[in-house]
Amino acid sequence: MATRHRGDTSEQASETTGLKTRVGALRQAAGMPEAEPRSLLDAALAELDAAVTALDTTDASESPEGEAGGQHGPTADRRLLQAVFQQVPVALFLLGADGAVRRANSAAAELVGATPGYATGKSFAALVEPAHRAAVRSQLAAVARTGAQHVLLCGLYGPAGVRQCQVMIRTVNVRGDDDKLLVVATPRGGRRATDSRSGTQNKAEPKARRSGGEPAAAADTTVPATTGPATTRPASTASDAAVGVAVAAMTRRIDVVTAVNRLLLENVASSEGQLLQRFGRLLADRVATWVIIDVMAGGRLERHSVAGPDAEESAGRAQAVMAVHPSAETAAGQVAQSGTALVLAHPDDEAILGATEAGAPLLLLLGGASVLSAPVTAGDVCYGALTMVRNAAAGTFGLAEVGIAEDAAEQLARTLQVQRAMRQRADAAEALQGSLLPRELKRVPGVEIAAAHIPATQGRAVGGDFYDIYQTPEGWGIAIGDVTGKGQDAAAVTAAARHAIRVLAHWNADPVGVLRGANEIMLAEAFGGRFVTADAAHLSWQDGTLRVVLGSAGHPGPVLVKQDGRTQAIEGGGEPLGIFPDGEAAVSELVLSQGDVLFFCTDGLTGARSPDLGYFGDRLADALAGLCGQPPADIIAGMQRVLVGFCEGLLLDDVTMLALRVGGAPASA
Repeated sequence: MATRHRGDTSEQASETTGLKTRVGALRQAAGMPEAEPRSLLDAALAELDAAVTALDTTDASESPEGEAGGQHGPTADRRLLQAVFQQVPVALFLLGADGAVRRANSAAAELVGATPGYATGKSFAALVEPAHRAAVRSQLAAVARTGAQHVLLCGLYGPAGVRQCQVMIRTVNVRGDDDKLLVVATPRGGRRATDSRSGTQNKAEPKARRSGGEPAAAADTTVPATTGPATTRPASTASDAAVGVAVAAMTRRIDVVTAVNRLLLENVASSEGQLLQRFGRLLADRVATWVIIDVMAGGRLERHSVAGPDAEESAGRAQAVMAVHPSAETAAGQVAQSGTALVLAHPDDEAILGATEAGAPLLLLLGGASVLSAPVTAGDVCYGALTMVRNAAAGTFGLAEVGIAEDAAEQLARTLQVQRAMRQRADAAEALQGSLLPRELKRVPGVEIAAAHIPATQGRAVGGDFYDIYQTPEGWGIAIGDVTGKGQDAAAVTAAARHAIRVLAHWNADPVGVLRGANEIMLAEAFGGRFVTADAAHLSWQDGTLRVVLGSAGHPGPVLVKQDGRTQAIEGGGEPLGIFPDGEAAVSELVLSQGDVLFFCTDGLTGARSPDLGYFGDRLADALAGLCGQPPADIIAGMQRVLVGFCEGLLLDDVTMLALRVGGAPASA
């Protein structure tokens, strides 16, 4: 092209008009079904060379009219060059010597499913599927160093998966500026099939947030074209396609969120570990290729679980990820600290997931091409971070997936909040229940004693059963009882009754007097209408035999088992504690010989039901008769086995049992 002189505007105008006409023709040709990408590429590069030369020679001239921004001056040529670059129907990336994208035209942005400004500032290698990144970096460096053009095959990926492309790399020399690299990407064939677990979800949802410098344009609702610019598609067809894809994305989001909610509801009573593993598995199957869950423990994130593809090599990769601590610089660490989701459609930082001890980035180890991380928070409490990774074939994460991740993470956080609250209450209930039962039984001279408490199998509310063994004036005392209701309020009543009986019996050997005093204390405290049933017995040795005085306040009486297997149900009776001011306990007296067994229990045992709705109380005497002659510990163990078999493991109420067997009289008796 000849050098223009000042004022030679007619020639310049003619060339400009011709260039515009030829570029328009190329754009139309690219939209034709029989378009040849290779010939179009050669033609487009020739026109681009012409535009660059025109701009370069114009810059060399010193035209006041041009500098003033006239119709045919340098400013107009720059606009022309920019228009040619943006509208040429071939994907063009202009890179700096460091491999970072300085410019990307419309075809290039369409290729990666974004807007032209999205790629600016990113490393070009970040747009390439992980398996080819190292080779692309090396070729970029070689072309920048030698200036020799190079062509290679690699995959560029976007929301719809990977496009296999022929990539040509060459240098661009601009006088007065550093050399640049021009990357020309020509798609070859269709897109790679999308992973069945993830599909194509790149549709925008206005309420979802983006973080980490990723523009919302990366999730544009434009349907990517396989050939030619989007402008060649009829407007009605493009609009219908966009609406259809948007509806599909919305439907899919509802399906995933529904599945997540169902899983969390079904596993709210499971252990936290099981819940998190099943949660990660579900998202790995439906949304991502890999799912990493980190939990907050002691003020820092700890890796909990990793779920990935159902493939033989996945186990080793999962173990490698589990061994890496999620630092503050990783995606999980960033979102846990900021409380905001982070989506990296084309992550530049290969260490965003951390690295193994050998320095291998986990992102490359997992074949990760797109990363999405969301904080697991409820209110002001952070329970951890949810990180999802997709491979290149599964496409990039978009705003639709951000919405799914945020919804799922929030529901998970609320479920963990409920689980931990339930566990804390259960732990408190167990601790309270333990405080109501003696840690070890006191030894009564000449008597063997064994006891057991069996919690109900349904629900974890603390029960109201209690038993105790204590010293009394000139003997020993045994108490067993039950409080109406369950929970911490019932446990408070249980504690009051148990300690009242123990304290009163310290000065009073009469069990009826002890129960009378306990009744007065219960009435004075006004425990919201709750009442207590109890048996209190006083044991004393007289003339080599064990004398038992039994006071009963509305509680089932014990069963006496003689050495020969005969049984006798001792009648209870009396008024429960905490109801009537003048309520009195029933009294019975027994004389036990060596080998006799006295068996106490709460109504959880007598009221236990079988599947055919029978009562265990109807067979209590026969069960005890079958265990006669055995030590108290064996009797208690045997009764537990019989009970579990009778009700098939389903206990609706707590069960407390205590058995004492008379041995030889102590020397002091």
